[in-house]
Amino acid sequence: MGGVTPFTIAAVALAGWLLLGWPPAVALLLGAVLAPTDPVLAAEVRVGEPTGAEHDEDEVRFGLTSEAGLNDGLAFPFVGAAIALAAASGTGWSTGWIGHWALVDVLYKGAVGVLCGLAVGRLLGWMFFRAGLRTLRLSEHKEGFVALGATFLSYGVTEVLHGYGFLAVFVTACAIRAAERAHGYHNVLHDFIEQVERLLTVILLFLLGGFVALGGLAPLTWQGAATGLLLLLVIRPAAGWFARVRDGSCARERGLTAFFGIRGVGSLFYLAHALGAGGFAGVGAGELWAVVTFTVVASVILHGISVTPLITRFDRLLRRRARSATGRAPSSAGR
Repeated sequence: MGGVTPFTIAAVALAGWLLLGWPPAVALLLGAVLAPTDPVLAAEVRVGEPTGAEHDEDEVRFGLTSEAGLNDGLAFPFVGAAIALAAASGTGWSTGWIGHWALVDVLYKGAVGVLCGLAVGRLLGWMFFRAGLRTLRLSEHKEGFVALGATFLSYGVTEVLHGYGFLAVFVTACAIRAAERAHGYHNVLHDFIEQVERLLTVILLFLLGGFVALGGLAPLTWQGAATGLLLLLVIRPAAGWFARVRDGSCARERGLTAFFGIRGVGSLFYLAHALGAGGFAGVGAGELWAVVTFTVVASVILHGISVTPLITRFDRLLRRRARSATGRAPSSAGR
């Protein structure tokens, strides 16, 4: 799924440039902002509770959840590219910023994010499960709040070193999971984070609804709405489908993974960060917010309505496959 984000950014940026007539920097910003997916908005799509098995989750849930973690780190450099391009060329095009962007925004910040995530994750994994003193072995206390502490620690240390905090948090979580796969403490952390995610998501969606009610979509044009729908109905499904053509998945798995490119809180954060970091000439902030908000709202409605029936049908198919495989196993062994 690693190629989905760059392709999505390029396609949405092209649509913003040709369909909306926006300057290159603003079009690139739109693509970078709308690239991240957010499966938290649809609980049925996310990976379930941790178990002791290494391959205990179907490919659809695992692919979407891992993509959501990774694309934060993949999209942020392109947000930086849009800011650098706007500063260098205004409403035009320039290449003078590319070298600095590649060295700093891509290589340095990405490497810091991965290395800090690994370091914090392995340190916390040792403290959770292997510390010699029981008072230091955090898994013995069964406190879910530790998950928030791990998140803030990883994010804060990485941001102080000017790396990508979101990428570090994802790597930290993977490192902690790998430290001791079968421990029941993972379930405690999972349940707590799930509750926090849902609470924060409800609050943010409530605020987003208030923004819409107060006229946040007033600057939206039909071209902007068409760009958002093009992303949800054409660009994302095509990118998701072709990204999994060679991974051995069946057509239904590829179709579900491609369709559920849910847009949400991440897009709002990226846009706020970019508008706060630099000026984008040629397009007002209200127009950008209108297009992004419309896309998020449309995604919440489209994917929110369809996720339960589609995932339920897919789970039913997986159960039938499992029963068929179990039924064939004894006869195969007998032969």
